[in-house]
Amino acid sequence: MTERMLAHRLDVLAALIDRLEERAKESPKDSYTAKLLSQGRHKCAKKLGEEGVELALAVVDGKKKDVRAEAADVMYHFIVSLMARGVALAEVMEELEKRFALSGLEEKARRAERAEDD
Repeated sequence: MTERMLAHRLDVLAALIDRLEERAKESPKDSYTAKLLSQGRHKCAKKLGEEGVELALAVVDGKKKDVRAEAADVMYHFIVSLMARGVALAEVMEELEKRFALSGLEEKARRAERAEDD
C-alpha cells in the first residue's frame, strides 16, 4: 500500500467494504447491513439521504467530532446503497478517474448537455 493511500486511510475503506460484503450474507436478524439490503434499495436510498442531511447540518452547525461521525455514517450508507444497486466502488472510482482531465465546471456542463439530449 502506498504512503498516500495510508495517509488517506483508504485501507480502512477497503476493510469496510470487505466487512459489509460479509455482513450482507448474514441473516437480517443478525446484521444491520443485511437488514437494510433485505428492505430494498428504496430503504437504502432513504437512509443515505437522511444521513446526508445530518452531515450537511453538522457541517453548518456541528462540532468537528459531529461532522466526522456523520461523515462516517454517510460513507457506510453510501457503500450499502451501492451494494443495493450492484455497483462496485471500483466503478465509481473509474468514473471519478475519467473526470480528472476535466475541470469541475467543464464536467458539470457536459452533464447538463447529456441531460438535454435525453
